[in-house]
Amino acid sequence: MMKELGIQGRIKRKYITTTNSKHHNRIYSNLIKDKELTGINQVWCADITYIRILNGFVYLAAILDIYSRKIVGYAIGKTLSSKLAITALNMAIATRNTDNLIHHSDQGIQYTCKDYIKILKDNAIRISMSGKGNPYDNAFVESFFKTLKQEEVYLWEYETFSDVIERIPCFIEDVYNRKRLHSSLGYRPPEEYERLLAKKGSRECMVC
Repeated sequence: MMKELGIQGRIKRKYITTTNSKHHNRIYSNLIKDKELTGINQVWCADITYIRILNGFVYLAAILDIYSRKIVGYAIGKTLSSKLAITALNMAIATRNTDNLIHHSDQGIQYTCKDYIKILKDNAIRISMSGKGNPYDNAFVESFFKTLKQEEVYLWEYETFSDVIERIPCFIEDVYNRKRLHSSLGYRPPEEYERLLAKKGSRECMVC
């Protein structure tokens, strides 16, 4: 019946781990547990996911501002090297205010390596990490990954690395950040929400 109706079943994908926490690098305390946010650039969450292609996997490192849900940095690569996470971090730092910022991640080797930690410390960014095996603190970026895969990746079934490079930035910048509505943001997309915050801040300054 499915064949006659042109319906295809979706096969459950094998889970691929992207976190290697078997290392001797320093682990930092969780600074965001029960923390109440009042604006953007107070907490960024970073994580890595995989994207299946015809002959293997491509990896996406993303950094999300928890308050606005905006993806502020990302990088795509063929390996899980620390350079992937560093590229995403440098993108975020180049375009955002990092004063009084907390960077939160899991305990993966990409986020605990000396080069990544040095960039955070050089920019006076406080370091926060989830407990081992506790993904709940990174729920916001995990939610983004779920949205990305359901609304983009699974619909296109990428075959090559070039497919990923062409499509993912468009989805992040043109769809997710600029168009996708979030109930937690009053049914506004992240960029529009941040513009409203900026206008509100300007009006408050004028009153002061």
